[in-house]
Amino acid sequence: MQVLKTLALPVLAASLIMTGCANRKPVTDGSNIGTTNLTPGTSVSTDGLSEDAAINAQNLAGASAKGVTEENKAFLAKRVVHFGYDSSELSNVDYQTLQAHAQFLRANANSKIALTGHTDERGTREYNMALGERRAKAVQSYLITSGVNANQLEAVSYGKESPINLGHGEAAWKENRRVELNYEAVPPLLK
Repeated sequence: MQVLKTLALPVLAASLIMTGCANRKPVTDGSNIGTTNLTPGTSVSTDGLSEDAAINAQNLAGASAKGVTEENKAFLAKRVVHFGYDSSELSNVDYQTLQAHAQFLRANANSKIALTGHTDERGTREYNMALGERRAKAVQSYLITSGVNANQLEAVSYGKESPINLGHGEAAWKENRRVELNYEAVPPLLK
């Protein structure tokens, strides 16, 4: 009987603690239930959304038209820059796209962007991770020299791990040699 009491007490204590944690609710005054604050005076309803969906809704609702002009809308809509084989050199066409994004980022200090570098399937995993990083850093460097705050940018390499085209020829490889510009906060409002 003593052994049963010795074993039962810790199990009972643990289940009471776990039950209390499971029933704990965040403290709220009720004024912000189902909303996510964006900027003073604005909010978007996030009732019933997963955490990721709520963040996406917040980003879309927080989109900014500041820094968006009729002249740069087409360039802001472009979120990918491409590279030549085994290269991290930016092309002349990409400078216009990156300049439009730099203008937007300078006008929107709360905007953040992830620059994801990618390669084609040729070469080792290690080599392609390094090449993808050089590509992402080339875009990052251009944006910083164009006046963008470095804290708004994150450079990441996926190497050959996330191809956009699964083919095995030059056309597929050309599409996969890229840096994607992914807005994580306050994307451009292009409407």
